[in-house]
Amino acid sequence: MNRLEERIRGFLSHYPKLYALIAGIGVVLFWRGVWNSVDIIHTVFDHYKTYSSITDTPIIWWDGPLSFVVGTIILYFTGAFVSSLIGNELILSGLRGEKKLNQKTEIEVKTESSSIAEIKDELAMITQKLEELEIQIDTKE
Repeated sequence: MNRLEERIRGFLSHYPKLYALIAGIGVVLFWRGVWNSVDIIHTVFDHYKTYSSITDTPIIWWDGPLSFVVGTIILYFTGAFVSSLIGNELILSGLRGEKKLNQKTEIEVKTESSSIAEIKDELAMITQKLEELEIQIDTKE
């Protein structure tokens, strides 16, 4: 199963627009399936109606689950399932053991902010020193 996913992802990675189109279709089918399945469940619990009250069209019970399954298969085999549904940053922060922003204390947020500011200052100093070295090299030539 993983080999097939890797081969599909490898092929699609050479065609990013096609990759995006297929993954986009997978996302839409997945959420359409969820939406329609919940509508069907609601209809079943709402006095076993067999027609939609808005359009008076018959309800096809398998439409939602089929969309859900097809969307899930597309997303899984393109490798877009996890990243499209929960996002890469959420996964990476979990792997790094980071807390969510609303779980951090004010002190932790301030400490993190000051650390980032210090890194920016150091980077600016390094950039300035590199520019000075470039000027010295240019004047020697």
